[in-house]
Amino acid sequence: QETSHRFALPTSVSGGAVRQENFVLSTSGTDQVKGVLTLQGDALCQADVNLKMPRNNQLLHFAFREDKQWKLQQIQDARNHVNQAIYLLLNRDVNYQFKTGLEVLKLMDAVMLQLSRARNRLTTPATLTLSEIASSGLTKMFTPVLPPDILVNFYINLNKLCLTVYQLHVLQPSTTKSFKPAGGSILHSPGSMFEFGSQRYEVSHVHKVECVVPWLNDALVFFTVSLQLCQQLKDKISVFSSYWNYRPY
Repeated sequence: QETSHRFALPTSVSGGAVRQENFVLSTSGTDQVKGVLTLQGDALCQADVNLKMPRNNQLLHFAFREDKQWKLQQIQDARNHVNQAIYLLLNRDVNYQFKTGLEVLKLMDAVMLQLSRARNRLTTPATLTLSEIASSGLTKMFTPVLPPDILVNFYINLNKLCLTVYQLHVLQPSTTKSFKPAGGSILHSPGSMFEFGSQRYEVSHVHKVECVVPWLNDALVFFTVSLQLCQQLKDKISVFSSYWNYRPY
């Protein structure tokens, strides 16, 4: 229940629209990328990003268009799994009596599966190829339009909301470099290559900035506690079951 409360969409004091939370993006040791993200439940409703280009120190600024929001599928999926776990627990009459220990064990296994899936959605970001990032709808979210040599990706990693910015350079047909397209990854490193459209690119610089989302931190703690409680109940049922099965009288 506590985990579910963390995923409930926070409403404003007046009880109207979902409350917006602002987070400042930062990383230690560099100021290449700075920004502010506005989170509204499971949606990024605004992103304001400044990027300092390493080659000429030119400052680029881009932000979400006012008519656009970006759904964070990881948060949405985690919430759905938590709600399914609660549904499994509450989906019976209040006076229902369990008949066997096995029945309880099966229920705990089903609940733990949903809780584990919810936690994994936050702890394991999707692995994407650079081509998939380039073709993502995220590239069309910004104004001014992102230059063709910039890629961005947002994701959740544990209790953090992360932004990765990739700077690219075009690989000329005459280049002597052997072209090896990179596979899927959470974070691609400089030197990674990919093909998009009819053009080949190489990653020249990677910038990752992040911010802690406190209620995601709470949710992860409650996931751990919930799974421990389920396991403790399973262990107790197993002890009593073995005692019952092997009593000498």
